[in-house]
Amino acid sequence: MYHRFNENKYPSTNIRMDIFKKQMQIIEKLNYKFYDPKLFVNEFDKIKSDKKILITIDDAFRSFYTEAWPYLKQNKIPFILFVSTEPVGKKGYMNWNEIREIDNSEFGHIGHHSHTHEYLIDMSNKEFEKDIENASKIFKDKLGYVPEIFSYPFGEYSLYMKKYISKNFRLAFGQHSGIIDLNKDRYELPRFPINEKYGELNRFESIINYMPLEYKKLNPEEKKIYDSNNPPKLSIEFFDEQKNIDKITCYSNDGGNWKKPNLTIENNILKINFENKFLPRRGRINCSLQDNGKWRWFGTQFTLGRN
Repeated sequence: MYHRFNENKYPSTNIRMDIFKKQMQIIEKLNYKFYDPKLFVNEFDKIKSDKKILITIDDAFRSFYTEAWPYLKQNKIPFILFVSTEPVGKKGYMNWNEIREIDNSEFGHIGHHSHTHEYLIDMSNKEFEKDIENASKIFKDKLGYVPEIFSYPFGEYSLYMKKYISKNFRLAFGQHSGIIDLNKDRYELPRFPINEKYGELNRFESIINYMPLEYKKLNPEEKKIYDSNNPPKLSIEFFDEQKNIDKITCYSNDGGNWKKPNLTIENNILKINFENKFLPRRGRINCSLQDNGKWRWFGTQFTLGRN
């Protein structure tokens, strides 16, 4: 997941173009193919024999259009551009002619990213639905259709939001890190955020080689938590055939610092016991497993709601 390109005053969401180009070259050097978003959607439930890389860009900043788009077009690299409709045409953002240019290309695929790009999880259910409906009407007017893939602003979603999105879209992405496999919930798909801090080339090559840490069920399904249930009781149920789950290592940012939480494993169920409450605004957990020389990775995220 990318946001800005060559906008160095925003290091948390920016990537330098020289680094971005090297990252794309690493993908090709490792003989991975870029995933066409249309195929990704249509083939989601099918077992894949090979690993592919899906490039996504959030927010439709104009720096994507001026800096990254010419390179992606020249090198025929497919991608999803997630657009929030309210900022379109404002300073620093792409306009509808530029978005239509991407949409009409062979490589660009437009995704739905809400209307306002506000903290939707803090809205009432009606306000949230109205925001999504407003954007859908604008997409229909400006592009002639409503995009079928959604990206939650800030990667934040409640169970209510996820259920609503599941009735109106085919897939949805969060901002928690991880690798997609057919067992993942199609309405909370992971992505690795890439920016100046987390885009270093050695790290990038490592995450490109990660494999999914597959699991059967993740509890709780509700990712919006309050002070009364913070920290949450997180458990991961693995498949019977999953090997080496006793070697899983996890890190969480409860209490404001990254550390290893206490883990217990029984009957293929991993329980993660947090030491402290998660601090506003998000709680993150990442787990990894070295399995026969391959690193498997899983991540999830909680958002603290207003009491």
